[in-house]
Amino acid sequence: MDGTPEELTTLVGREVYSNNGVFVGEVEDIRLDLDRQTVTGLALGRLNDELFGTRIDPGKGVLLPYRWVRAVGDVILVNDVIERLKHSDEEEESTVVA
Repeated sequence: MDGTPEELTTLVGREVYSNNGVFVGEVEDIRLDLDRQTVTGLALGRLNDELFGTRIDPGKGVLLPYRWVRAVGDVILVNDVIERLKHSDEEEESTVVA
C-alpha cells in the first residue's frame, strides 16, 4: 500500500481477524500521522463480544495499533495479541482466591 487516499478508503468496512482466524471487528475509520504520511491505527467497531464484551461498553470501539497488522487483503489479519486479552481474563478468574 503506497498510502494514496483511494487505497486507504478501501480499508474501511473490511473485517479484521487474528492470525488464528478469530473475528476481531470491522474497520470504521483510519488513524493517520499526517506529518509522516503513515497509517498509525485502525478504529474498529462491530467488535467480537467474546473478546471485548467485558472490556468495552456496548456501541464503543477500539483503536488497534497499525503495527499489529500482519496482512491486508480481502480481510485484515492482525497479531494474536487480541486473543491474549481473553485468555488473560480467564487466567485472572482462575487465580482469584476467596
